[in-house]
Amino acid sequence: MATASLRFEGGPYIDGEWVDSEGVIEVNDLTEDDGEIFARVDAASGNQAESALEAAERTQDVMGETTIPERVAWLEAIAEGLEARKAEIAEVIVREAGKPISSARSEVSNGVERFRRAVGEARDLRGEYVEGTTSGHAGWEAYVEPEPVGTVLSIAPYNYPLMTTALHVAPALAAGNCVILKPASATPMTAAILTEVIAETDVPEGAFNFVPGHGSEIGDLLSGSDLVDAIVMTGSSRAGEHVARESGMVNLLMELGGNAPAVVFPDADLDDAAAACAKGSLKYAGQRCSAVSRVLAHEAVHDELVERIEGEMNDWLVGDLFDESTAVGPLISEGQADWVEELIEDAVDRGAEVVRGGERDGREIEPTLLANVPRNARIVHEEQFGPVVAATTISDTDDAVNLANESDLALDGAVFTADHDRAMRVAERIDAGAVRINGAPSHGLGDIPFGGNKDSGIGREGIGYSIERFVRRKSIVL
Repeated sequence: MATASLRFEGGPYIDGEWVDSEGVIEVNDLTEDDGEIFARVDAASGNQAESALEAAERTQDVMGETTIPERVAWLEAIAEGLEARKAEIAEVIVREAGKPISSARSEVSNGVERFRRAVGEARDLRGEYVEGTTSGHAGWEAYVEPEPVGTVLSIAPYNYPLMTTALHVAPALAAGNCVILKPASATPMTAAILTEVIAETDVPEGAFNFVPGHGSEIGDLLSGSDLVDAIVMTGSSRAGEHVARESGMVNLLMELGGNAPAVVFPDADLDDAAAACAKGSLKYAGQRCSAVSRVLAHEAVHDELVERIEGEMNDWLVGDLFDESTAVGPLISEGQADWVEELIEDAVDRGAEVVRGGERDGREIEPTLLANVPRNARIVHEEQFGPVVAATTISDTDDAVNLANESDLALDGAVFTADHDRAMRVAERIDAGAVRINGAPSHGLGDIPFGGNKDSGIGREGIGYSIERFVRRKSIVL
């Protein structure tokens, strides 16, 4: 299924207009072995990034006066526009993100659904009446109203270029904010199509701005600007720390790196645990913050669990990304493949057993299963973002919790056991933003809040939860 190289017409979208730019982002086609150029997207210059910031600043008052019904109409129109271009967006995601077609279609559906769910949350956004009850304030009355924070900068990731971006943009618009979207340089085409859809709605000019560009050129300018009131970011912990240092006193909402442990006890259903660990580690070639990065198997069942995981891996096929049966694709770049290969080699050098896989071909890392991984291996403590199931042993509950909490990353975790009380005790003791019992971590559509502790982020995301981060409460005392 070949598509000729194309150039996105219009460049950045600023203050309601598509503008030309001299810079270009070349997007690799990850369905091709040689990674030939799939698209060329005009990159925003520093001056254009400044213009986007100024446009959003000028439009804040206009957005602040919009009504909930108006915002609901925008969100519904965006959802309908994305739905109408579902096939096109799915193909773009396959090509620029290297995601199998079945997963790409699912991402588009979930992105559409996030805009639709923001409709209901927007309708629930209302003020409240409060009466004073403390000494000196008895009898006071106040109306506490939500108001938009102003301008929200969205720094979006490459791994879910529509689904995650929707979780940034939909709540920000629902709350009445202006938005500046900075997509990942590897996957700007999906964001460009979203921008085309938004440009066809009644969202006020200047309220939504699209500034594709390399982080090294416009990243600090955007995140360090005094005209930004909130930043929502999904990315690596290292990049998140940098943005946090640059941003100063703004509202930060960040989902960053993960190193999710899956703790498996002897009384667990090993078939279910094996299936969940394989899926959690291999989905989208492991390039997910919530991926199962390490399987902490009780020593009594480690070998049996590894055997069953190996059996489950038969279903995780590598192949043509447009083939419905393909489950694992290439990594986003040669550099990412270098990183995963380095972690595998380190584990093996320290004594880990390669049960399956371990080979590399360009951007592709063969789905890999490592057993008896030593605790001092880097893959036990660092985020891998690759298709590797790394199993190590634990002796008891305390040992499992201690090993799970040794990492500086604390986004997700999982516990597999038939003992409800133990499941709850371990889940409560694992330092993570979310722990799933008897299933692989998954963030879904945003009904349940998610986010990380330690170096894994700031705050909790979700449609309604994000909206609350994008408003501030003003008390009007009567």
